[in-house]
Amino acid sequence: MSDNEKETQVAENTQNTQASDQEKQGQRNDRRGDRNDDRRGGRRGGRGEGRRGERRGRHEENRGDELLDRVVTINRVSKTRKGGRSMSFAALVVVGDGNGTVGVGYGKSHEVPAAIAKGQLDAKKHMFTVPRVRGTVPHTVIGHDAAGTVFMRPAAPGTGVIAGGAVRAVMECAGITDILTKSMGSATAVNVVRATVDGLKQLEEPEEIAARRGLTVEEVAPDTLLRQRAEGIAEARKAREDAKAKQEQAKDGE
Repeated sequence: MSDNEKETQVAENTQNTQASDQEKQGQRNDRRGDRNDDRRGGRRGGRGEGRRGERRGRHEENRGDELLDRVVTINRVSKTRKGGRSMSFAALVVVGDGNGTVGVGYGKSHEVPAAIAKGQLDAKKHMFTVPRVRGTVPHTVIGHDAAGTVFMRPAAPGTGVIAGGAVRAVMECAGITDILTKSMGSATAVNVVRATVDGLKQLEEPEEIAARRGLTVEEVAPDTLLRQRAEGIAEARKAREDAKAKQEQAKDGE
């Protein structure tokens, strides 16, 4: 083989080697790009789904069994074990009939739906009756629990529920339509809800106060409260009579 032929062969081998190296480098870059896209997509998808799921869960409302239920918050808990991290969820749920009965429950599970279901069951076990006068509370009260403090005050008809998200969920499930509230302690949803429940449990009917003090109802309750209460009873009676009349008309029409 001559010297020119040897140089030509060496040049061809060098070009083939460089082309092969460039092709391998291109394949490596493509693989790295795919991995990065997968990681970014997985993170975005997981984070977005979790937040959207929590937001949807906070506004859940179920009227199928004539009970209102609101998911106030869902806490995600991560615990490090020998085999890695384990995730669990805790749901704070409020359940009520919208007519003076409400309960609060706290459920924990490794899945969000199971945690909400446990919270609903716990809330139904701890339901209690809230005294009301024409859609508002009968008197001013302050509820405390842990670091949470909630001030509640009666309001005139048409005022609406002036409250934050956690307190509003309790009021709506309890059937209180007009009230002024102020959260003055911890902003944690669990503390705010439990302080609200503590305040609602302190509410008393005029008859209870009169019996405890050995006085008449007129002596322990102001005339305005008794007048509003009588008006509320009359309105409720009229609403029942109207509903009954509509049912009878519907039956006659059939």
